[in-house]
Amino acid sequence: MSIFDGIRRQLRSVIEWDDPNPDALFYEWSDNGDEIKNASKLIVGPGQGCIFVYEGKVQAVIEEQCLITLETANIPFWTTIKNFMQFFESYHKVGIYFFRRTEILNQKWGTTSSIKYEDPKYKFPVGLKAYGNYSYRISDGRGFFVNVVGSHGDFLAEDFRRVMSERIIHPFSDFLAESKYSFADIDASRNEISDGVTAKLNAEFGKLGFEMTDFRIEGTNFDEETLTRINRIANVTAEAQAAQAAGVDYTKLQQLEAMREAARNESGAAGAGVGLGAGIGLGQAMAQGMQNPPIAPTAQSDNDVAGKLAQLKELNKEGLISDQEYADKRQAILDAL
Repeated sequence: MSIFDGIRRQLRSVIEWDDPNPDALFYEWSDNGDEIKNASKLIVGPGQGCIFVYEGKVQAVIEEQCLITLETANIPFWTTIKNFMQFFESYHKVGIYFFRRTEILNQKWGTTSSIKYEDPKYKFPVGLKAYGNYSYRISDGRGFFVNVVGSHGDFLAEDFRRVMSERIIHPFSDFLAESKYSFADIDASRNEISDGVTAKLNAEFGKLGFEMTDFRIEGTNFDEETLTRINRIANVTAEAQAAQAAGVDYTKLQQLEAMREAARNESGAAGAGVGLGAGIGLGQAMAQGMQNPPIAPTAQSDNDVAGKLAQLKELNKEGLISDQEYADKRQAILDAL
């Protein structure tokens, strides 16, 4: 069997990538044991490129569809190789590698970890997760071979996906930091972000011989810490807008809310009625009380009672306490007389 294999190799006359794997980006022809014979023909098919390597160095790159007879072809370095190789059998071996030049379409990408940057508007750290699809092609066969493949054999689209996943975070975070997009602007600015990230990726992958022909963001999300901060901002914004729509000052609304909570508290100073009119100014009232010298307790004045009842009625009128709460607290003040 080995005798016939040797004869077939001696008679080999066509060098081509005739049955490429749909997922293959790179193919080492010389890995199958074939020898390059005198007058062999090299076929570079549509959407293919070919790399000649001699003594470990790239000597020529063909990037166009063609049919070449190696005996007479005017290819740089080919004459030198023929002089070294007696009857095309020599220790000085030439490597022939094919690579795919057509565009690889609709590849999926997704961030393996959160993209970190500082929100330019709200000044808090943002953790963004994103996913989408991209298309690319090999734009520099020599750079692709030297910087990525080398002499390792086949290289598949899945191998590139792994490289993409490992390298996408840094260009993405750099662009978001430079472009000053707030978290609220991310979804509305997907196209602009995609264009900016594409430029960053091309600068990165161009060194490896690749060109990103299309890059799209299909969806985004935020990590739990960022969502918590966003929800707080949303709640405060909604309250402020509701107060404005009702014609109520937001600060006054906050004070009335504090008074309501104090009125509902049945324990401590608030339960005794001290916190009814304090609201947000409770701390100031306590500080003033500490600065004034203590005075002997006196009977509760009619003015104090009237003031508390008026405040209580105001709370009920604003809808901050129910009718039952109003009646109970009113009775408690009257009972204390």
